[in-house]
Amino acid sequence: MTIRGILFDIDDTLIDYSATARIGILRHLAAEGLLERFDSPDAAVALWRELEEEEYPRYLAGELTFTGQQLVRTERFLAYLGVAVPDPVEWFARYAACRDTAWSAFPDVAPALLELAETSALGIVSNSSLDYQLGKLRAVGIDAHFGAAVLCSSEFGAAKPDPSIFHAGCELLGLPPEHVAYVGDRFDVDGIGARDAGLQAFWLNRAADHVGVLDGVTVIPSLAQLRSAYAAGSRPA
Repeated sequence: MTIRGILFDIDDTLIDYSATARIGILRHLAAEGLLERFDSPDAAVALWRELEEEEYPRYLAGELTFTGQQLVRTERFLAYLGVAVPDPVEWFARYAACRDTAWSAFPDVAPALLELAETSALGIVSNSSLDYQLGKLRAVGIDAHFGAAVLCSSEFGAAKPDPSIFHAGCELLGLPPEHVAYVGDRFDVDGIGARDAGLQAFWLNRAADHVGVLDGVTVIPSLAQLRSAYAAGSRPA
């Protein structure tokens, strides 16, 4: 089936979220005089990311607001250190200020978007909040590729892998799901979710060494291979 539109995830697909969050928390902890409380910088980053992986799904499930999950993560992190602060919200804001000066897109993003825009409509479907994600896209200079075709779970009311948010993304492009590809870095939420919603699913696994197919999801190691993968088909992995 001909692909006429492509929807993307943002974090760790277009924008190197993991690297940016690492830079942000290490800068913040150093400024707060807390980094030396950990055995290593890696240990500090691991705890910060572990708490995010535990609390962020509660936001996606509607148990916490977007800012609520930030607060809970902060409180748990500080409790682990045995540190009390006057305002945990302000503490997180200082972390965010360190992080937000470090946003960067992966090197393959800009050339891939320029190439893909020649033949396909481009859009975003993200499990996050709209203002937050638009800020990232603007910070790395790729927001113009997507225009108004940016859909986030906070505003939509459902999160990936719910088929409805994929279908709503297709509607933003004015295309049926079978003519739309979805590209994301998580096999289950992005790859299987898009596949089950009737889109052509691509799992961006930057640790892979070749293009292949896994459970009906095309695996690509780089966005540089996306166009050729859907144009020529791919070999089973």
